[in-house]
Amino acid sequence: MTTTEQFWEGFYLEQEQVWSGRPNPLLVREVSALPPGAALDLGCAEGADAVWLARRGWRVVGVDVSGTALGRAAARAEAAGVADRVRWQRHDLAETFPEGVFDLVSAQFLHSPVELEGERAAVLRRAAGAVAGGGVLLVVGHAGWPSWMTEPPGDYRFPTTGEVLASLRLDDRWEVEVEELVEQDVPGPDGQPGRRVDNVLRVRRR
Repeated sequence: MTTTEQFWEGFYLEQEQVWSGRPNPLLVREVSALPPGAALDLGCAEGADAVWLARRGWRVVGVDVSGTALGRAAARAEAAGVADRVRWQRHDLAETFPEGVFDLVSAQFLHSPVELEGERAAVLRRAAGAVAGGGVLLVVGHAGWPSWMTEPPGDYRFPTTGEVLASLRLDDRWEVEVEELVEQDVPGPDGQPGRRVDNVLRVRRR
């Protein structure tokens, strides 16, 4: 059976660069108005979000299971002149979790075809536990496959914002600031037009 680390290492080794190098637009939308502090980027991939945060004055811990992705992220931070503001850590989040508390914990598209059932919910509960008083947990995820994908692979099910919120088991010390669906243009691999819906959940610890 392929482990999470093996899967994502193979994924990143297939190409010299997988992602665009630009920060996730929904992260930018939700975080731009926040004062910088300490941030945790879960599933940081090749580092675009972490570097964007660091450029805005955040002190960032970027976490991924792939050592290859983390190496690329570190090189990106060095090239951007923010290497001193980002620490990179390798974790299989189902097994280990970074220490500390943070003003922002960001989980952008924390999906995996090799995750165990219930694993993502447990990781997000630990993420909520790492949010400092007054801080924000931002969870952005896909709500479904893109419209041009007529035969989606496997039987992966994308959780709704309501399901994510319920799985977090938050008490009255938390406030839901944003819970919505966002539809965006997502062209297919051959340039075909398409749309994809993502869900956004932003909660703040009082």
